[in-house]
This record gives sequence, structure tokens and C-alpha cells, in this order.
Amino acid sequence: MNVSVIGTGYVGLVTGAVFADLGNEVICVDKDEEKIEKLKKGIMPIYEPGLKEMVARNTDDTKERRLFFTCDLDMAVKKSEVIFIAVGTPPKENGETDLSQVEEVARGIARAIDRYKVIVNKSTVPPGTGDLVRQIIETNKRRNVDFDVVSNPEFLREGSAINDTLYPERIVIGAPNQNVAMILLELYAPLESPMLITDVHSAEMIKYASNAFLATKISFINAIANICEKVGADVTQVIKGMGFDSRIGRAFLNAGLGYGGSCFPKDVQSLIHTSARYGYDFKLLKAVNEINMERTTHFINVMKRVLGSLQGKIIGVLGLAFKPNTDDMREAKSVEIISKLLAEGAKVKAYDPVAMENARKIFPHITYCENAYEVAKGADALTLVTEWNEFKYLNTDEKIKNSMQRPIIFDGRNIYDPKITRKMGFEYYGIGR
Repeated sequence: MNVSVIGTGYVGLVTGAVFADLGNEVICVDKDEEKIEKLKKGIMPIYEPGLKEMVARNTDDTKERRLFFTCDLDMAVKKSEVIFIAVGTPPKENGETDLSQVEEVARGIARAIDRYKVIVNKSTVPPGTGDLVRQIIETNKRRNVDFDVVSNPEFLREGSAINDTLYPERIVIGAPNQNVAMILLELYAPLESPMLITDVHSAEMIKYASNAFLATKISFINAIANICEKVGADVTQVIKGMGFDSRIGRAFLNAGLGYGGSCFPKDVQSLIHTSARYGYDFKLLKAVNEINMERTTHFINVMKRVLGSLQGKIIGVLGLAFKPNTDDMREAKSVEIISKLLAEGAKVKAYDPVAMENARKIFPHITYCENAYEVAKGADALTLVTEWNEFKYLNTDEKIKNSMQRPIIFDGRNIYDPKITRKMGFEYYGIGR
């Protein structure tokens, strides 16, 4: 099948690469000429395990090439049967979703559409956006051709996006009729995954409801962690006891610094805003958001209680990306923590396996180190922010403890065992423990 994907961010680039790998001819479109030129040279704009290799495999001119990159939206639309919209939908200051990129793409499709097409919203958008896209194309199309608009939300996790696309737990197709749904079913058939066909509005809502529920689980367990600290309980044991209950499950019950990244914060805010627009005060989700916003302040207060004034203190930060296996700094908790540390007069040393280049754009004046051992050298405390695998066994190394001014670990992700860490001579402070 001939497919085009408009937008080459996490969702668009991964979607395009996977569809090409499944045997389709795919054109990835972006208006950023520099990004497209780099993609043509095999330079990825993001770090995602397995993505570079998959792109290379499908752009190899010595084999059957199936993946192409261009800035020519008109050409891509005309050559494709199915057109995916996978552009950014960032939040506005009031939490409302900014649909300007989606609207721009819809107008571009309208100008180029020359025969029947299936236009698929892959971007995360509020309910009703499918209607908006249809209206824009209908109003601006230059030829009397038919088309359909489908909602096909993504459920990718950064750091495992390739695997999530190849082995999805479910594929949601929100279609206006059975015939157009069958086109998407055919495209996804090689994945042999469960497929759910709904109306367009329900598919749009499934994405927001899913992310909001997962965010609620995270904020709930963080609130429980606060109580655990006060009553002397260990939240990790509480999580274990809760997780065995099949009605609750272990996933996303991780006490720590809260959720970040490009999805949960903006999707929670967007659903709150959408609810208000339709006359519903989503108090529960407002509380979820409020709890999440308090996490880094709580963490910094623990540091101040232990260290006293942070003025002049050297604080080592381990992990900068919002989660492991990505270089994404969007809504990363490290940004909040470093900002607060600098505001308190602390000196910051930091290390992340892949995100330091992006972090430098935000904090050009802090000290970046080659590894965790360099971060620890001379530090008054170490702060674990992102749970990269390489950090999980650092507390067993004498080099860390002996090189620090004071061997203190503030574990923002509860990856270390308190008893073992303290037995080795560290002062240990986790979350809800």
C-alpha cells in the first residue's frame, strides 16, 4: 500500500519506518528542510533504540527501497492511498491543545487531494478534531473528490516505540463506516494484533482516557508515598501488595518524581480543558495534575532538610531525560529539579547517557560529566533522577562513596535498596520510604 506520514517526530518517524518494514511504500513528510536532509543521510533527529537500523534497512538503495523523506507535501498526498497526520499538538498556556499544525496539514492535503484518500489522525487530538479536519479539507479542496477521516491513536512509549508499534496491545480504528475501517485493517493486518473499530469520537477519547488513567495511577501512588513517609511505611512494599491484585495491577504504580514527557502532562491538561469546554469540572484530574506538580518541590525540601542550605553545595544529578532509553527532555523532571537547585544557589554537575546535548540547550552553564563517577567526585550529594540501567549498581562501587564530600544519595526513583546502600556507608533518602 502507498502511505504517507506527515510529521517526523517520535510518532511519525516510527510509524513510517515500521510501515515500510512491513512492505509498504512510505513517504515521510516534514516542512523542516534541515531535518529531512539529515534523515536522507541516515541521521536521526531523536534517540530511539532500533530506529536508526530500521530506517537504514528501508532506505538502502541496493535493496528494494520503501522509505522516502521529503518536504513536498503535494507529491506525497498525490502518491498515497492513506495519509497519516502525525504532527505535534503541544499545549497552549491555558492547557488547551494547539491544533495549528494539524490545521495547516489539513489545508495542505486539501490543496493536493486529487482522488479518494483516507486521512488518518495519528496525532493526539481532542474529541471533535476529526470533524475539524474533515471540515477544513471539504472547504479548501480544489477538486470534487471524496475522502474519509479516521482516528487511529498511537500508544507508543518512548524508549520502546519500535517494539510497541510492532507488537501493540491493541489497535484502535475510529472510522465513519465499515468500508474505510477495512482499509486500515488491511494495512495493520501483518501485525496480527487485536483491533478495535469504533466511531471517530470514541477513538479520540480512548487515547485521552488511557493516558489520564495512567497518570492518575502515578499521582495516586505518589500521594500514598507521602503518607508512607509520615507513618514509617515503605511504599515499595505497599506497591508490591497492591500490585498482586489483578483489579489494580503493578504497571504504573511507581512512586517517584511524577510523570513527565511529551504525553501525560499535556494530555491531562487537555482533557481538563476539554471537559470544562463541555461544562464538566474534572476535579479528579485536576488533583492528579496538582499532585504531580508538587513532586519536585517535595524532593527539594527533603534535600534541604538533610543538607540545610543548598547555597554553594555541589549536587550531582544522574539522569536528565524524562525516562530511560530516550534523549527527550520535554517535561523532564530533571529540568524542574535543576532549576530549583540553581535557584537555591547550588552548583550542579550532571550526566545522562544520551540526553546531554539536548540538556545543554536548556542549561548551558551547569557542569556536564563523562560518567557517573565524575559526577560524584567532590559532590555534597548525588540525586538520581532518571533510572537508566547503568545507574542501578553504582552504589556498590567504593569509587562513588570515597570521591564524595559527603556520601548522600537522594533516590528519586527508588532504584536502590535502602538497607544495602546504608550498610555501605551512604546516607540514603528515597521516595515514600
